[in-house]
Amino acid sequence: MKKLTVKNVLAAMKKLGHAVFETGDFNLNLIGIRTKDTTTNTFNDYLLCLFKQKGEWVLLQFAATTDPGLYYLENPLNVSGCAIVKPGQYSGLWQLGLHRNAYKALVQKKPVTVYRDNNGDGVLDFKNEQTGHFGINCHRAQKAAESNLVHRWSAGCQVFADGFDFEIFMAVCEKSAKAYGNSFTYTLIKDTDLGA
Repeated sequence: MKKLTVKNVLAAMKKLGHAVFETGDFNLNLIGIRTKDTTTNTFNDYLLCLFKQKGEWVLLQFAATTDPGLYYLENPLNVSGCAIVKPGQYSGLWQLGLHRNAYKALVQKKPVTVYRDNNGDGVLDFKNEQTGHFGINCHRAQKAAESNLVHRWSAGCQVFADGFDFEIFMAVCEKSAKAYGNSFTYTLIKDTDLGA
């Protein structure tokens, strides 16, 4: 996993014109990084949690996928095709809630724009946009281990490979919600935006 820096991430966010939350402790910037490697079914992306604590930036970086797994690419839940989140900033996209009524995660509360891949060939297609409420959540794969393959863990959600990483992430989100309310902005960018 390539180690990202606060400087690179902040520069990319500002270059793209995205808002950055810089005031107060645990005012979270939740950022997905979609890498150039679009190999299907792999946790080849990153989820970042960037925030200030006592005036200093803290950057948590986790292995994740910002793309759906092969199962749902071949068997989409939506007649329009499988959802792939379009890069951009989605203000107040998520809130603390239950993923599939099973465990606490970040669940969609505001519209998101996705690409709809509907040809079933297992290759990611970035076209055919649609905006709305599609249950695009942020959650984990397995609870107590790291997953190597996405499979059915994502039909478009942003998913952590490691359940332990996700517990750390959720603890930070809980802390943030107490200070700033139960609303989380999500920004998805490409690794090429980082000069990677």
